[in-house]
Amino acid sequence: MNHCDTVCREALQGATPADLPMTEVERLCRLLGQASLFNGLACADIARFARGVREVKVAKGDILFHRGDPCTGFHLILSGQIKLAFTSADGNEKVVDILHPGKSFGEAVMFMDKPYVVMAQALSDATLLYIGKQVFFEEMAGDPTFCRKIIAGLAQRLHHLMADVESYSLRSGRERVIGYLLREEEREGEGVAEGQVSIRLPTSKGTIASRLNLTQEHFSRILHELTNARLIQVEGRTIHIPDIGRLRKSLG
Repeated sequence: MNHCDTVCREALQGATPADLPMTEVERLCRLLGQASLFNGLACADIARFARGVREVKVAKGDILFHRGDPCTGFHLILSGQIKLAFTSADGNEKVVDILHPGKSFGEAVMFMDKPYVVMAQALSDATLLYIGKQVFFEEMAGDPTFCRKIIAGLAQRLHHLMADVESYSLRSGRERVIGYLLREEEREGEGVAEGQVSIRLPTSKGTIASRLNLTQEHFSRILHELTNARLIQVEGRTIHIPDIGRLRKSLG
């Protein structure tokens, strides 16, 4: 046991839920600690959520919930990718977001005490934590600092939504696709100023196109145009960018 584990174990003494063994609480604490929502909280504070947490494993294509299902908590993604989408009666779909590890979803609906307004589907095999709203509300009631973190997280979601509206309203399809590629490059941790990089698209081109409010045909056409301009090279789901600096400058 390393020093960090020893400190965590000592902090959890007396905070362990009666129906969970210490080792399980420690494991859940480490998993919960991966989320920005719990950054800055002590091990003992995080441990109090353990009694309302369960681990969920889903396979690619599995539906976590449908629109209209009751919301009794929220999810935190540990691994894999989750798609949030609107679906129409005739089967048409509009992807609202593609979420990656470390992201959570469902908090806003949980606070409104309303059913889900979107469906959630696994784009790959995934592991998530489900945090029940009862224990979540109880912890919020006694911790103003945690309440502020929740508000900050929801405000960030609103900012993200406004950025989406701006992009759909004011940016061309070409600008949206380039912006998406640049964000993916940053998310993958490259962050290079110039030079060649390669990006593996996290899901199908059709799903990404829907996320960018484009048809799949328009998305493919833009990729073809960027290829002709020698800004990218497409190899299946891998996008090679010969000069990331030149691609950034192409946004103007």
